Amino acid sequence: MPILELRGGIPVAYTFGFGFTESFLLSIIGNALPIVPLLLLFKPVSNWLMRFTWYKKLYDWLHHRTVKKSGNVEKYGALGLILFTAVPLPTTGAYSACVAAAIFGIRFQYAFFAILTGVVVAGLGVGIAMYSIF
Repeated sequence: MPILELRGGIPVAYTFGFGFTESFLLSIIGNALPIVPLLLLFKPVSNWLMRFTWYKKLYDWLHHRTVKKSGNVEKYGALGLILFTAVPLPTTGAYSACVAAAIFGIRFQYAFFAILTGVVVAGLGVGIAMYSIF
């Protein structure tokens, strides 16, 4: 579920009768797959698309929203990415963290492992909440 990431994937998996381990692993894999392409391609593709007015407006909005929500990323770098990704709030998942990493110039290997760690922490939190409450 691209927009909801694993925060939506685990509850959906629970609804369809998947066990905790299966829903957790599938959600982690699904959420982690786009991290590498986003980290590697966001900046170059954005730079190329900046020549179009519609993209410039979209990028400015995305940049403003990301900077506004990612104070910890700016302050703590890769460690801030873990917190930014792990907190299960809307628009603070892996995709937004990839954008924040690109905007703040966090090196690929730090960004990748920080975002992946945040995804795992968020998955554990959502999974434990879903499977222990219901």
